[in-house]
Amino acid sequence: MSSSEQLKVGLVGAAGRGGSFRAALEANGARIYAVCDLEAERLAACAAAMGAEEQYTDYAEMLERSELDAVVIGTPMSWHVPQAIAALERGLHVLSEVPAAVSVEECRELVTACRQSTAVFMMAENYTYMRPNVLVRELARQGLFGEVYYGEGEYLHDLKGLNEITTWRRQWQTGIAGVTYGTHSLGPLLQWMPGDRVTSVCCADADCRYRDPRGDLYGQQTPVMLCRTARGGLLKVRVDMVSDRPHAMTNYQLQGADGAYESARGGPGDMGKIWLRELSAEPKWVALEALMEIDSLAERFLPEIWRNPPEEARQAGHGGGDFFEVLDFVRAIRGEAPCPIGIDEAMDMTLPGLVSQQSIQQAGAWLEVPDSREW
Repeated sequence: MSSSEQLKVGLVGAAGRGGSFRAALEANGARIYAVCDLEAERLAACAAAMGAEEQYTDYAEMLERSELDAVVIGTPMSWHVPQAIAALERGLHVLSEVPAAVSVEECRELVTACRQSTAVFMMAENYTYMRPNVLVRELARQGLFGEVYYGEGEYLHDLKGLNEITTWRRQWQTGIAGVTYGTHSLGPLLQWMPGDRVTSVCCADADCRYRDPRGDLYGQQTPVMLCRTARGGLLKVRVDMVSDRPHAMTNYQLQGADGAYESARGGPGDMGKIWLRELSAEPKWVALEALMEIDSLAERFLPEIWRNPPEEARQAGHGGGDFFEVLDFVRAIRGEAPCPIGIDEAMDMTLPGLVSQQSIQQAGAWLEVPDSREW
C-alpha cells in the first residue's frame, strides 16, 4: 500500500477502549471506515463521532461486508485471538490490544495464523512508546548501560471499581491467579534488553484476598513474577490490580554494568533518575528530565519525532503512546518500516505472564517459557 492511499480501518470495541484510537489513526493517514460494538444503543452516536460510514454489532458481519484494509481490536482480552485470526485469514492487517492472548494454546493458534497470512499483525503495547521509556530504550541500544542484567516493572492500578463496569475484567484480569496483565511492565524491559527474551518464570502471591460486592474472592492480590532471560539476566514483574493504594502504573528499574535507571513512582517530589558512567565516573543520580533537556544527548539518543512531536501526539493517551504505536502500525502496512511489535515480540511480552499462571498453581515452580520462533 502506498503512502498516498488512505487506510480504511474497522474499529471493534469502538464504544469503549477502541474509540481512543481515532485521533491517532486520522493523524497518520488512516480513516475509521466501520465501527463495531455489542452495545447497539451507543453505536449510532459512536459512528457519528468517528465519522464512520458503517456500523455493526456483529464482528463477523463487518469482516464479511465491509471493504476494509485493517482492523483495530479494542475488545475484552478473551476476544483478541479469535477476532485477530478471523481478520488475518481475510488478509486484513491487525492492531490488537494487550495482551495478545489469554492462554498458551491461543498463542500457538495466533502464531500459526500470522505465519500463514500476508497481513501485518501488531500488538498495541503503548507503554513502550512513552517518552521516558523511549529514551531509556535508545540509551540501552547504544550500550550506555553496559551489559544489562536486571530490571523491574510494576503495574499498580486498583481496578475493583472498573471491574463492576467492564465486567469481563473480573474474570480475565483479576479472577485468575498469576500475572494476567503484564505486558505494560515487561514490554519496556524487554526493549531495554535488545536481543534477549524470557526463558523461564516463577510466580508467587500474598495469601490475603479482597472480596467483590457479591462476596466472591478475587483470584489474585499482588502477584510477583521472576523471569530468567536467555542472556543470564533477571527481571521482576509485579502486577497489583486490587489493593487499596494510589495508582503507580509505570514503575521501572534497570541495572547494567555501566548505568542504572529508576522511574518516578508518582509520590510527592518523586522523579525519574538515571546514572550513566559515560556522564559521571562516580555513581550519582541525575534527573531523567534534566538529562532529556541536554541538547547534545537528546540529539544523540531521543528519536526526532519525540524531540519535536506533533500536536496529535501531545494530546494522545498513555503519554503519546497511542499515537506512536498507530504511526508504526501504518508505516509497517505501507512497507516503510518493520513492525516493531510483531507476532514474536508480542509473544515475548505475553507468554511469560501466561506461564506464570501455571507456575503459581504449582507452588511457584520455575517453568520454561516457549519461544514462538521455534513453533
